[in-house]
Amino acid sequence: MASSTAHALPRPMRADARRNYQRLLTEARRSFAEHGTDASLEDIARRAGVGIGTLYRHFPNRHALMNAVFQEALASLIDRSRELAESDQPCGALVEWLGALITHAGEYRGLSQALMSASHDKSSALSQCSVPMREAGGRLLERAQRAGHVRQEVAIDDLLQLTNAIALAAEQSSDPSLGERLLKLTLTGLRR
Repeated sequence: MASSTAHALPRPMRADARRNYQRLLTEARRSFAEHGTDASLEDIARRAGVGIGTLYRHFPNRHALMNAVFQEALASLIDRSRELAESDQPCGALVEWLGALITHAGEYRGLSQALMSASHDKSSALSQCSVPMREAGGRLLERAQRAGHVRQEVAIDDLLQLTNAIALAAEQSSDPSLGERLLKLTLTGLRR
């Protein structure tokens, strides 16, 4: 008798489990926006009307919850990169997209730090965010490099780390224009 190597498909969630999952995401978004990404998981579960065990059944750790919360924004940023890939100004498209990353990271205090620390940790659930971001940004960077607007030695990983560092600096400042200014200053050094 041959053994099957096919993996079983995941079972669909029961209706109550789907409701709990959605309530947890809603409360996590709210809590992360109000208190940052280090918001209390116990508080998120309580506000969602479930126990902490239910939260951990759906999201085994904080990064898994953060990954789920940020999927909508991630999809939006990737869609925007596809739109910008058609721009007749490749360098401008890259700059606009990096600015959008900084804006997104600024919506949740602590997100930039978490993304920076997870960028080299393939076991982190947040690496599921960084891989598609790296691919999307890489396409924009390559276009700008082919057009001769950005130096060839510039790497997308470095740009993403710089972008997260700028977002982190802006998060710590009371100056709302700091992120944009730092991005412009940084990008001046990228040009040929």
